[in-house]
Amino acid sequence: MGKIAFVFPGQGVQTPMMGKDFYDNSDDAKDIYRLASEASGVDVEKLCFTQNEELNITEYTQIALLTTEIAMLNEVMKRGIRPDVCAGLSLGEYAALAASGAMELKDIFELIRLRGKCMQEAYPTGGAMMAVLGLDPETVESICDETKGIVYVANDNCPGQIVISGEEEAVLTAGERLSEAGAKRVIRLNVSGPFHSKLLLSASDKLADALEGKTVNEIKIPYVSNTLAEPVTDKNVIKDLLVRQVSSTVRFRESILKMCQMGVDTFVEIGPGKTVAGFIKKTDKDLKVINIEKYDDLEKLNELM
Repeated sequence: MGKIAFVFPGQGVQTPMMGKDFYDNSDDAKDIYRLASEASGVDVEKLCFTQNEELNITEYTQIALLTTEIAMLNEVMKRGIRPDVCAGLSLGEYAALAASGAMELKDIFELIRLRGKCMQEAYPTGGAMMAVLGLDPETVESICDETKGIVYVANDNCPGQIVISGEEEAVLTAGERLSEAGAKRVIRLNVSGPFHSKLLLSASDKLADALEGKTVNEIKIPYVSNTLAEPVTDKNVIKDLLVRQVSSTVRFRESILKMCQMGVDTFVEIGPGKTVAGFIKKTDKDLKVINIEKYDDLEKLNELM
């Protein structure tokens, strides 16, 4: 067997009751949810385990989803499975950071609560995001650059799937031009802001201020940065990368390829849904992916032990 990577999904995969079976079966999971509630000032258990409208509001989604991913991660690592490298999609990078041992959970929960609020408030109206299917990154970036107004490549998720973000009018115009250029589909996303674009620079600034008071530990397990698509081993660059990530392109396709170059052939996706698994398979169908989203899924780890 080659190397193992832990990967974590981002915002959009959240569902009511996510993580409830982990909570019910593990005292450690209960402790993680309670710590998240104390650190964030949000009742994370209520947020995740009841029907409510807040779960899909960015400032609440982020703390709910990250807490769930970290509770699941903890149960995986309790079974003796250690990754060679980690990565996460946008918000999921904070779960990768937790796996790396670079920051204390209390600090991570405080940061993600602030991140969610700042991203929600940075550009509350007038922004949009669209998924572009079937075009290469160079073509998409070129059309964005030529479009009047503010529109950027926000996510390069996998071959044939790119997300653009920016001012609503510019995004819609770019979407029309991308369709004319041969995109198979251009789909407007149901999101509350123009994430991973320069329109969120104010959120980056607020996160930078909050990070000044946080301690960063030595990295025990490298994680691949969304911004660089390179493994991070130097603790001194982490704060800057987290600040830049909010308004920079998520280079996830390149991150997958980088992990493969590092010798990874088995990916363990930890979190609700199978979004990241889909990106990995579209990047290389021969890669092995194990999904951990239910407590019973932990049995799948036996083959790695």
